[in-house]
Amino acid sequence: MTDSLEQWLPTAQNTQLAGKFLAESLYVQPVDILLSGDLGAGKTTFLQGLAEGLGIAQPLTSPTYALEQRYQTRASGEFLHLDLYRLESRAADALAAGSDDHTGIRCIEWAERLTHRPEGPRILIELTEQGSGRLLRIHFEDAEIPPFTEVAAWREAVQCPSHIANHCHAVALCAMQLAASLLQQGRIIRCTALERAAELHDLLRFLDFRDGAAPKGMVDAPETQESWRKWKERYPGRSHEEACAAFLRERHLPVIARIVETHGLMLPPPVRTTIEQKILFYADKRVTEDRIVSLDERFADFAKRYANGTPTPEQKLWYEEAKETEHALFPDGPPF
Repeated sequence: MTDSLEQWLPTAQNTQLAGKFLAESLYVQPVDILLSGDLGAGKTTFLQGLAEGLGIAQPLTSPTYALEQRYQTRASGEFLHLDLYRLESRAADALAAGSDDHTGIRCIEWAERLTHRPEGPRILIELTEQGSGRLLRIHFEDAEIPPFTEVAAWREAVQCPSHIANHCHAVALCAMQLAASLLQQGRIIRCTALERAAELHDLLRFLDFRDGAAPKGMVDAPETQESWRKWKERYPGRSHEEACAAFLRERHLPVIARIVETHGLMLPPPVRTTIEQKILFYADKRVTEDRIVSLDERFADFAKRYANGTPTPEQKLWYEEAKETEHALFPDGPPF
């Protein structure tokens, strides 16, 4: 299972912003970005936005006559830009094959000239002129996404408590509503990956369970406690975020792992570089048990649950972190 996305881009500015937003949803390297579209469809404009998002200092121009250009990104290594417009298929294949060992981000413009797509992680992008604007189609082929049947099977395997599963479902619902609002603003979001990460983010939450924090009247069966003990032995000394990320990487799901591993409240706060990480972190702070609430309500409940109603200095820092994320995602205020 993979992610796909369509966005309507009414102006050149929207096209450039879409490229910039794509930089917030890159996870693996090496990766190929295969860009196709007719002349004037906005490919170079899109790539200029991507270059800006990657922190490339010099202006990105079309390498139609130079065939390839190389740039240094802020944190993603080398960005290699190939332009196949002037080449027939055989020459296009040869040029692309010459950089198959590239370890950074390789963008191939006019990728439709290739007879064979490069192997390995890739993102397919098509820009099509439609009326006064452009239609952007993105297909992410750089990350495997598990079906929900796998999520259900893993919950059963670790004996995930029903109230935790319900919480994950509510966070996923919240994350999807937030993503829908951001998509209307032209953001690029891997919605299926985000949804799966939300459904899995507290899979191993029992690793952090503290006495007295369980819902009133809930008593875990002895076999459940024994199962949890074994999982704690498997991931000794790890928080539930770290353990869940390790669990997912063991199942060859590194992108879902990266989204999950930064969702928690930690000191020092983790660096969240992708839009999916930021949405999951914020959505999780908007859900108390299985109810979507405000940040103020969520942190008031957190203080009541863990600090006798009086926020600790750490909790105050976490609240500010959540507010900053809220403002970064929704400068004009959250949609609900």
